Amino acid sequence: MAGASVKVAVRVRPFNSREIGKESKCIIQMTGNTTTISHPKQAKDVKSFNFDYSYWSHTSPEDVNYASQMQVYKDIGEEMLLHAFEGYNVCIFAYGQTGAGKSYTMMGKQDVKDQQGIIPLLCEDLFRKISDNTDNSMSYSVEVSYMEIYCERVRDLLNPKNKGNLRVREHPLMGPYVEDLSKLAVTSYNDIQDLMDSGNKARTVAATNMNETSSRSHAVFNIIFTQKRHDAETDNTSEKVSKISLVDLAGSERADSTGAKGTRLKEGANINKSLTTLGKVISALAEMDSGPNKNKKKKKAESFIPYRDSVLTWLLRENLGGNSRTAMVAALSPADINYDETLSTLRYADRAKQIRCNAVINEDPNNRLVRELKDEVSRLKDLLYAQGLGDIIETYRASDVDLETLKLTNAMTGMSPSPSLSALSSRAGSIASLHDRIMFSPGSEEAIERLKETEKIIAELNETWEEKLRKTEAIRMEREALLAEMGVAMREDGGTVGVFSPKKTPHLVNLNEDPLMSECLLYYIKDGMTRVGRLDASKHQDIGLSGHFIQDEHCTFTSSTGPTGETVVLEPCEGAETYVNGKRVTEPTVLRSGNRIILGKSHVFRFNHPAQARAERERTPCAETPSEPVDWAFAQRELLEKQGIDMKQEMEQRLQELEDQYRREREEANNLLEQQRLDYESKLEALQKQVDRCHPEASEEDEEAEEEAVQWTERERELAEWSFRKWKGYQFTSLRDLLWGNAIFLKEANAISVELKKKVQFQFVLLTDTLYSPLPPDFLPPEATQDREKMHFPRTIVAVEVQDQKNGATHYWTLEKLRQRLDLMREMYDRAADVPNTATEECENAMTGGDPFYDRFPWFRLVGRAFVYLSNLLYPVPLVHRVAIVSEKGEVKGFLRVAVQAISADEEAPDYGSGVRQSGTAKISFEDQQYERFQSESCSAGLSRTGISQEELRIVEGEGQNAEVGPSADEVNNNTAGTDELENPLKACLDGASEATLEHLRIGNVFTFRVTVLQASSISAEYADIFCQFNFIHRHDEAFSTEPLKNTGRGPPLGFYHVQNIAVEVTKSFVDYIKTQPVVFEVFGHYQKQPFLPLCKDVMSPLRPCRRQFPQVMPLSKPVPATKLKAMARPQAGPCHCKYDLMVFFEICELEATGEYIPAVVDHRGGMPCHGTFLLHQGLQRRVAVTIVHESGGDVEWRDVRELVVGRLRNTPEADETIMDPNILSLNILSAGYVKPLLDDRTFYRFEAAWDSSMHNSLLLNRVTPYGEKIYMTLSAYLEMENCTQPAVLTKDICMVFYSRDTKLSATRSIRNLFGTGSLRAADGNRVTGVYEVSLCYLADAGSPGMQRRRRRVLDTSVAYVRGEENLAGWRPRSDSLILDHQWELEKLSLLQDVEKTKHYLLLREKLESTLLMGQESLQCGTSEDLCESPKPCEVDQEASCSSEITTERQRELAAKCLRLLTHSFNREYSHVCVSASESKISEMSVTMLKDSPSTYALNTITPSSTCPSLVDGSYITADLRLPRPRPRADTQQEAAEAKAPVNGASDAKPATRRFVPDIQEIRVSPIVSKKGYLHFLEPNTNGWVKRFVTVRRPYVYIYNSERDTVERAILNLSSAQVEYSEDQQAMLKTPNTFAVCTEHRGILLQAANEKEMHDWLYAFNPLLAGTIRSKLSRRRAGQMKM
Repeated sequence: MAGASVKVAVRVRPFNSREIGKESKCIIQMTGNTTTISHPKQAKDVKSFNFDYSYWSHTSPEDVNYASQMQVYKDIGEEMLLHAFEGYNVCIFAYGQTGAGKSYTMMGKQDVKDQQGIIPLLCEDLFRKISDNTDNSMSYSVEVSYMEIYCERVRDLLNPKNKGNLRVREHPLMGPYVEDLSKLAVTSYNDIQDLMDSGNKARTVAATNMNETSSRSHAVFNIIFTQKRHDAETDNTSEKVSKISLVDLAGSERADSTGAKGTRLKEGANINKSLTTLGKVISALAEMDSGPNKNKKKKKAESFIPYRDSVLTWLLRENLGGNSRTAMVAALSPADINYDETLSTLRYADRAKQIRCNAVINEDPNNRLVRELKDEVSRLKDLLYAQGLGDIIETYRASDVDLETLKLTNAMTGMSPSPSLSALSSRAGSIASLHDRIMFSPGSEEAIERLKETEKIIAELNETWEEKLRKTEAIRMEREALLAEMGVAMREDGGTVGVFSPKKTPHLVNLNEDPLMSECLLYYIKDGMTRVGRLDASKHQDIGLSGHFIQDEHCTFTSSTGPTGETVVLEPCEGAETYVNGKRVTEPTVLRSGNRIILGKSHVFRFNHPAQARAERERTPCAETPSEPVDWAFAQRELLEKQGIDMKQEMEQRLQELEDQYRREREEANNLLEQQRLDYESKLEALQKQVDRCHPEASEEDEEAEEEAVQWTERERELAEWSFRKWKGYQFTSLRDLLWGNAIFLKEANAISVELKKKVQFQFVLLTDTLYSPLPPDFLPPEATQDREKMHFPRTIVAVEVQDQKNGATHYWTLEKLRQRLDLMREMYDRAADVPNTATEECENAMTGGDPFYDRFPWFRLVGRAFVYLSNLLYPVPLVHRVAIVSEKGEVKGFLRVAVQAISADEEAPDYGSGVRQSGTAKISFEDQQYERFQSESCSAGLSRTGISQEELRIVEGEGQNAEVGPSADEVNNNTAGTDELENPLKACLDGASEATLEHLRIGNVFTFRVTVLQASSISAEYADIFCQFNFIHRHDEAFSTEPLKNTGRGPPLGFYHVQNIAVEVTKSFVDYIKTQPVVFEVFGHYQKQPFLPLCKDVMSPLRPCRRQFPQVMPLSKPVPATKLKAMARPQAGPCHCKYDLMVFFEICELEATGEYIPAVVDHRGGMPCHGTFLLHQGLQRRVAVTIVHESGGDVEWRDVRELVVGRLRNTPEADETIMDPNILSLNILSAGYVKPLLDDRTFYRFEAAWDSSMHNSLLLNRVTPYGEKIYMTLSAYLEMENCTQPAVLTKDICMVFYSRDTKLSATRSIRNLFGTGSLRAADGNRVTGVYEVSLCYLADAGSPGMQRRRRRVLDTSVAYVRGEENLAGWRPRSDSLILDHQWELEKLSLLQDVEKTKHYLLLREKLESTLLMGQESLQCGTSEDLCESPKPCEVDQEASCSSEITTERQRELAAKCLRLLTHSFNREYSHVCVSASESKISEMSVTMLKDSPSTYALNTITPSSTCPSLVDGSYITADLRLPRPRPRADTQQEAAEAKAPVNGASDAKPATRRFVPDIQEIRVSPIVSKKGYLHFLEPNTNGWVKRFVTVRRPYVYIYNSERDTVERAILNLSSAQVEYSEDQQAMLKTPNTFAVCTEHRGILLQAANEKEMHDWLYAFNPLLAGTIRSKLSRRRAGQMKM
């Protein structure tokens, strides 16, 4: 009966007066336990329900089927009462509509005898059973409580004082209960009857249309029935408590049926609420316990039972599906007018029938276990008696036989022993027969064993508390005895083991190296002899020890009592190591309290004698406490001292020896350094004298040359004309206007593409008409084609790059095509809302004739272009070229091997094996007019034949604005014929040859040459099929093509082996073409689809893939607006007057307890220069200190600090500069002025300001910064300078972290160890460095056309909103950064073309040299089989008869020419297109390029002739180590003329004060480190060498004190410095591995560790110079080897 369903009974009442008045019909029928209800209007609609009981009480009692009150009680009440006596909780509740008879069934009419309800009958029967009890061991008690739940409030019906509402609480064990509910004890039925009467009178009843005495509340009558049983045998009392809950529910009703209004309506609403909740609970329980759902794994939400939704269900929680036996009586109305209510009640009862309750008997678990065990004992005895083995039980009870004696029967242990052994002996004769009977009785042995076990468990359960205490005490005594035997003491109160000291007994206490383990073990020394030895000794030892050097019998302690008291004598055994107070003892020794005893090597004890210690204290009460504790360390030290070992003295002696050795080595090192310093000084003095002696008048000549009037040469006039044409083709502003003006169309196209789920992305791109990327004809507007002859520079246009991610293709659209397609996209977008998505793509082509987002893409795509020059055909010499295949973006996609040679008309192709493709001989013609038209249309026609080439002029507008006179065009363009003395000797020889002497190239002859496409290699596998086509650069309509080859990207190179013979009639244009122009090779491939980046990420052009791996730097911030200064319109800047590099130190000082402002700690763990985080304390006063350091010069002079403002507080590096910042604060300037540090000739300008961070009223500054967060702030200083029209603005972003006020902040490990020989002072490391460049420019002419054009305002449409822009997730159209990237792209293409051109001439020179070495005869043959025919026989004869020096001179000239070409390629200066952006971009570009900058020397760029003139004249010059006189950089010759004007003019005229426009820009540090390491610097003040750590991040060199130094001490700008190297200087001064760096203000001599390091440093400082030196040295070694 552990889990039983709820008993459900239904009872139908007779018609009431209301129903009789309405002539209602009965719709309820009952047959057995089946109840049927019929629909009053539909006779066929009959529903049947089966219940446990169906009571027909509709008729009179005379009816046979009539169910009376007594019958209902007998079926339900008696069963529930029986369960209550068994100890179960019981619940009976009645449910039904108003007036259905619930209260009649539960309470009845108590004044009428036969009409009493279940509650009074059950109470009466309860006391009847109690009175009929005859068992004296049983006692009963009854308590009752009566409450009602009215409008969700609980009232006590038995206590008139509790008129208020009672709270319902829940206990973890008791469950829900009503607080302060009265429980009244009753002893008879009369008491209960009186209480029920008083409670019923207090119930809330009211009259409704359906019932005159309708119950308006739920009544709960609880009976707490307790049964107690006393067991005389065990003297235990057990009890069972049953809770009988009898519930009379209020009737469910409908407002229209009951006619409820006002208060009655509210009551009905609350009644229906609680009954609805009850229904939900019953439904949930029924659904959970139903059969189909039992095996399903339900969710937590599905198994939730809403008990707490109503007070009624909360209190009945245990009765509904819990620990209770529950019965439900559903009262029904038989009238047809109540059909809906009756049907609802029947369904309600049917659901409740499925609930299962898990009831348990409410008794003590121990008592229940004893009761069950006793029942089992009785059952087992009955089983044995039934088998005739009852006498066995008595026999075994009388015997004390254990399991070992009765092995056959597994006799039990723990039985009650026999009262005497005589009874056992008297019955011994029957044991054998008992065994036999047990063996032949099946199951008897197991039954007896089970019986013994059960009786033993009963005995343990019945054991009293006193018996358990006695058993525990006995076990404790045994444990203490065992510990005492082991020699371990225990506290007298039975507490902790081994941590107390006895008061009388002498004992030993252990001492251990670990203080926590000392004095944890006590060993008693008993009276008499106590033996100490090993545990495994043959004789028992009182104190057992283990370990090395412990003998079996080690020593003995003898305790005896004499006239002086108790004494203890230690007597060691023979050969046992025993020490007392550090001395080894071999004879009996009397111990004193406190003596240290060491047994063996590892056991250390202290002897304690309490009696001796007390007597000693009484004799000397004022004895001092020992200064040192007597512990393990004391005992060991004592042992070493007594053994003659003084550790302290030995350590001091060893330390003294180390100090003496260090002192000697330091003196030797100082002497050696001093000697080296003197040697270096003497060498430098000798070198200086030698330089002065060799060039005494150099400086005077330079000054005189500057004073002379400047006259333009023809060359300079051509350059001026070129500059005019160049600026006439200015395109930067127009390109930016196009980008800004069309950005809105690009955004709209991308937004529509995202919404229509088109895998297409649009972005701006710049296309320039170059050799590697010629513009298609349809990209040029008609007017541009007409003006092509007037354009002297390559044209750049703005296009749209279309990335088709669906097909893996990339297209280019013009802006006009974008607008046309955008109209179609809008139409498609509008149609997409009307056409279903599935049908959109299918009908696109039918409705629009094509998708506007996609273009048809060709099967083959261009991989890249390559150029092969034909200069070798002039000699003729066969050459095999390996040229790079370069894409339009400047990326090397692979390499192509091509052979070019002159042949006879009938010469056969060489045998390349199988697979050679011979295409025959093609005849082409070169017409002079067509070729001249091509030259006039090309961009190279800007100057004369000696003018600047197309490659030099391939720049976007804005590049080279500050460009000065550079190398001549003849030096740049190797392909033009010129007469400059610095021309390539090979080219001069080529141009000097008259056309008459070139027999094979006579005008009118037919010249045949062969072009063989050999192999292609290193082409990516994304191009499957590869083929190549080539043609002449001016003949686009004709091309020679190879067959396509399969490309896998792996394995050997692709072998084309395509042979093409070309026959051409020699004309003047053909000769000029092979001298100057290349053949264009175009490689095509079938592109396999590759995934693009997702749309909502701006796809940057992959120009520098390696840079993406570096951390992003903080963006440059605009200056914080000043609060005190008036807003001034910034004047337009003209030509630049001078530039200076500034190094600025930023410090934040905090007020310390000493009253001084100390720089706050800076964390430099970012890894990049000029970075750092200030670690600040919350709530301290602060100051901001700024120190500006620069080279001394007369142009930069600081007058005052106008204002220092801070603002833009944020917790992200980027700041939104478009929002007005309310937290801008102007700081109070405390001091400003120049400072002069010791041993530093640079200019230092420092100013301080007070900063109260609380004035910002910002939470970021007022609180402690959370972990992982940083605070950023922008600082701007407005500085007034001499001769400047407005203040210069210095801006810096500061990073901070705030800690609590009491936090102790220390520098990081890298800061603390900044110097290897000392600690770092706060002023040295606690600062953040910034690198800036200040420019002083002249005022620009406001009326110039360029200035007026700059002032023109252009609407930036990139910020305008378009529909769907939020779906782009941060995508933005590119603008100015695209122009800067395109500049870098064009420069890259130009460099690649220069490299290919140089490679061709070096290869041709090598071929010619090898031909010349074959002998003079081979050069004079002139046959067609010769590889080369000399154009000048006289020169060949001269060269053949000359010595090797002439050949070396020619090689030197060729090297000088090539180096000048490379110098020009590397030293191109980028202009400041957009001030802040371009500086950052240029500093990044200079990782691979050197910027051209004006200097104090003759040439403006760092060319081989200036940095290393020895390449020209055969010897290195000696470097001038004297510091050059500082002077400003003049950018134009006009400026230099203005500087000389006062000298040439009247002497009394005062020079006019020049006003400049200042501009200070922060330089972003390049993330690429070219080299870092240590270098020795020659100090000018001390003439000694100083070791410094140097990091090269082009274009700047950062100098630190050491490798651990985190603050930059000095910087060098390589773009304005000159690097010099001289072997003669090193030989004269005997200072190897040195080189010099000369800036405008000083010269620095540097020394590397070895020669390899020196060359590496030279390559980092000036790659061109390093390559020149290495080439020179390698040729010298090769010449020496030949000699």
